[in-house]
Amino acid sequence: MNPQITTPTTEFVRRFTSTRRGARLARVLSLGQLDAWGVPHGSEGSDAAALVVAELAANAVLHGRVPGRDFQLRLVLGTVLRIEVTDTRTEGLPRRPEVAGDAEGGRGLLLVEALAKAWGVDERPPGKTVWAELDLGVTARS
Repeated sequence: MNPQITTPTTEFVRRFTSTRRGARLARVLSLGQLDAWGVPHGSEGSDAAALVVAELAANAVLHGRVPGRDFQLRLVLGTVLRIEVTDTRTEGLPRRPEVAGDAEGGRGLLLVEALAKAWGVDERPPGKTVWAELDLGVTARS
């Protein structure tokens, strides 16, 4: 089930190149946008959002990259902050992380799971959207 955001909402949507630089830029611009929305840079909520954006964007670049195609970041601030990262690769959908001492992958999603109120994956043609919702204790300003 895909949780829905209730009003009021404020939205930020940008496309980035599927490169490390694109992932970094997504994180930096997210922090600036959150600050503009009243979530101060360096606050607990801003830091949590930065970690989630960084992980989801890095996953899109490393695992969801299709040559010549960008990934999209969408932030929606309502009663929660919804972070969505969309890429165009259909195979290799993220799975719920398992705690395993020697596991080589999935640790980043453990971080997302620890910080997010909810998270999941929505398939879409072509590709997928990985999303996470964080309770920042603020709502969008009208």
